[in-house]
Amino acid sequence: MSGAMSWDEWVAHDAVALAARVRAGDLSAAEVAAQAAAAVQALNPRIAAVVELFDDALAEPYSAGARRDGFFAGVPMLLKDLGPTMRGRLQEMGSLFMRGQRAGEDSFLTGKMRQAGLNLIGRTTTPEFGLCSSAENPAVYVTRNPWNLDYTTLGSSAGSAAAVAAGILPLAHATDGGGSIRIPAGANGLIGLKPSRGVFSIAPKLSDLSGLVSAQGCVSRTVRDTAAFFDQCRGGAPGEFMPYWTPAEPYLQLIERDPPPLRIALSHEWGEYRAMPHYVAELERAGRLLQGLGHHVEWAQPAIDYRAAFAAQTTCYISNFAQTIANLLAARGLDTPPEDLIEPICRRVWAMGMRTSFTERAQMQAVFNTTSRAFGQFFEQWDIVLTPITALPTPRVGTTEYLTISDNPSVLDWFQNLWRNFAYTPLTNLCGIPGLSMPLGTQESGLPLGIHAQARQAQDGLLLQLAAQVERALGGRWNGGRVATHHVTRL
Repeated sequence: MSGAMSWDEWVAHDAVALAARVRAGDLSAAEVAAQAAAAVQALNPRIAAVVELFDDALAEPYSAGARRDGFFAGVPMLLKDLGPTMRGRLQEMGSLFMRGQRAGEDSFLTGKMRQAGLNLIGRTTTPEFGLCSSAENPAVYVTRNPWNLDYTTLGSSAGSAAAVAAGILPLAHATDGGGSIRIPAGANGLIGLKPSRGVFSIAPKLSDLSGLVSAQGCVSRTVRDTAAFFDQCRGGAPGEFMPYWTPAEPYLQLIERDPPPLRIALSHEWGEYRAMPHYVAELERAGRLLQGLGHHVEWAQPAIDYRAAFAAQTTCYISNFAQTIANLLAARGLDTPPEDLIEPICRRVWAMGMRTSFTERAQMQAVFNTTSRAFGQFFEQWDIVLTPITALPTPRVGTTEYLTISDNPSVLDWFQNLWRNFAYTPLTNLCGIPGLSMPLGTQESGLPLGIHAQARQAQDGLLLQLAAQVERALGGRWNGGRVATHHVTRL
């Protein structure tokens, strides 16, 4: 290749290492941006992970907004096409309805990323409004898993996960309303941490209190990249509804030490939802690895009313997404979603959610409270609960039952089908506690299988500390040292 380094050398660098070389003058921010763009050009026709690259950010990273003196020094990063906005840039949210829509302002987190020295070079794919589990609508795009193009990446941070897994770049922005950081991280062999409430601001449109279940974050190949992103980009904007907290020491410093011996519960029976036997075996294997590192590991599960919790979560999603769609319609002067521009399940969610009463939301909040209290009691006895990231295999491309292009006439049945596969991540959002996917397992198809660790509120650093201990024990060889089939080192 004609880039600044070979592809093997490129993927040997995480974002922290690239930043160090840019600061040292060995590489320029424009050179590393050009290398990422070359990777997009080579691999995107296969995986459809990137919607758009920004020519100005590629050519002049610092003029485009990245701070030269920021920690990341101009390292390129892709932004999911949902959540934080960039003034003057397109944000289309995976929807035909939003085609051509440009943001009028930067989000607060966009500014934090730029201050951290991250060069936001483009947008990654997402399902329409981030509602379903795969960026897969042939009328928009079909994002494929770089480990095997016959399979989805899962979602909703689909393109970000695919881009990092393919070696296009080491770090990408992601969002999580019910597992959308952790689930695609799990199916693509990455680190994915959903933070506790009060870490990343979603100003100016919402806060962690009014957004309720949504969180920002990233997907990465190394624990230290995620730790550095959290260190550099966390913090609340003026006028937040709640305090935004800072840990006692930076995560980059914390992860250099092993955690103390932890009490770790293994669990996969969450109410009526069960993991398939192969996933249980992979969970047990991860448990043995942690036991070998000095932790106490046994089977246990939180004593909560799972049926009520998932019903409340469903009410939250339906009413939240309905209002999101209603706001987008109102901005266009429309009363109803156009059938030719908004996908069927999204239209049905809008119709159902707009009928949600204040009483139903109050009942939902009551269940959120009892569920969070039950998890809190559980974490009085246990430091971490470990589950598979999903209960069932990653679907093949074209499996429409999980998609918003589904013809399922029942919104509730459609959500029940989601929970059968994605049971282990959404309650973390409900409770506002951290959850981390580590690439420790393998599916029978050969795709990666994330192992999901959850901890009490504000123990995000403990999850990273545990993951760093595991990473050291593995010699840095997540996924058994394997890389995706469609990867820059195989070009």
